[in-house]
Amino acid sequence: MMPRAVRRLVHLMLFCPLSKGLKSRLPAVKVKYLLLAWLGILILSWILYMQYASYSELCRGHVCHMVICDHYRRGIISGSSCKALCDQRTLTLQRCMSTSSTHQVYIGLWKERPVVIKCGIEDSVKLEGAPDSVLRQETSLFDKPTRGTSMDEFKEMLHSFLKANLGEQPSLSTLVDRIITLADVNQDGKVTLAEAKSIWALLQINEFLLMVALQEKEHTPKLLGFCGDLYVTERVGHSSLYRLEVPHYLQALVPETLSSSLNHWLAPAWPRRARITIGLLEFVEEVFHGTYGSFLICDTNPYHVGYNAKYDCKMVNLRSVASEAIVRGFLKGRRCETNADCTYGRDCTATCDRLVKQCNTEVVQPNLAKVCLLLQDFLLFGAPSDLRGDLEKQLRTCVTLSGLASQMEVHHSLVLNNLKTLLWKKISNTQYS
Repeated sequence: MMPRAVRRLVHLMLFCPLSKGLKSRLPAVKVKYLLLAWLGILILSWILYMQYASYSELCRGHVCHMVICDHYRRGIISGSSCKALCDQRTLTLQRCMSTSSTHQVYIGLWKERPVVIKCGIEDSVKLEGAPDSVLRQETSLFDKPTRGTSMDEFKEMLHSFLKANLGEQPSLSTLVDRIITLADVNQDGKVTLAEAKSIWALLQINEFLLMVALQEKEHTPKLLGFCGDLYVTERVGHSSLYRLEVPHYLQALVPETLSSSLNHWLAPAWPRRARITIGLLEFVEEVFHGTYGSFLICDTNPYHVGYNAKYDCKMVNLRSVASEAIVRGFLKGRRCETNADCTYGRDCTATCDRLVKQCNTEVVQPNLAKVCLLLQDFLLFGAPSDLRGDLEKQLRTCVTLSGLASQMEVHHSLVLNNLKTLLWKKISNTQYS
């Protein structure tokens, strides 16, 4: 047991830092230092509480595992990862990386290989509270296609879906064939109802659809497997451009200049940042006029862009990338008062025609301009003195690019190629190239 005198002293230090009793017992200790210690304990306790509260709210991987394996055992869904997840237990969820309770992201292991596991969960606010209500809600995700649907009808479903989401493209039939091959888990040339339900549910996830459409591109993480609407991708060593991310509940306490300075200090050497930048510019080039249409980056966030051990750029989060067809469909005929009313995602903004109070369908700022705005912070600090002037000038030109169709084609390509050439010249024939 703690001696009574010691307990009394601890009580006075924590709860009565300004009392006369404390002054008389500890004349050598200044009250202000004890007050600071008391405040420090209070702040630390609050941080620990917020961390726990955020984790319990955001991290619901056990629910994901329960729902997916229940559906798999009942024969509703299928997938290349189902046995490893539910029977063999060689695919395990370990570290939670979720930023949304409805979109679970975990770092895990699959046969001792680091992977990223993602799956969606219905918002708990919309559920009835009972565990079986989660299962009932999730079952509605796998209600298509219905029993009796022929392969030709399923292909037509896929083609119509892709046309609505990617626009009319001559290569959609090729993408349909790719999806059918992916759905055929046992590679017997047939797609079972469980396989069809699983791939259909996955295609409703924007990121998965883009990963399938862009899977041959080197800057998109590789898709390794799936089970129902859970999917597994390769793990990228560094999941953001910056190593330090201040939690939302501490942002009011930590000055932005301090977090920015720390990120600059922790960042890779400039030649390696130049290599990452070239990869990011190549990704912008790939989605500008790709095989399956054009795509827009609607949240240019440094925490959506990562890189591997070789400093090759990888887009770790594609949820904010949308096809031009989807964005135009969202904006067409939309009522508005200001330009802010004509925003898809975070920053895909069009102008508002105030005469007719409707949004125009052309996004004002193209991908390249938004990426260059991001690069002004990531690339300019620590740049070689003989290059900094030209680099600053080209980034300024890039940021002012317009998204109007009349300026997009030639000007966009010219600015992008000039920027890539400038960086390649500096790091070519070195260990960083």
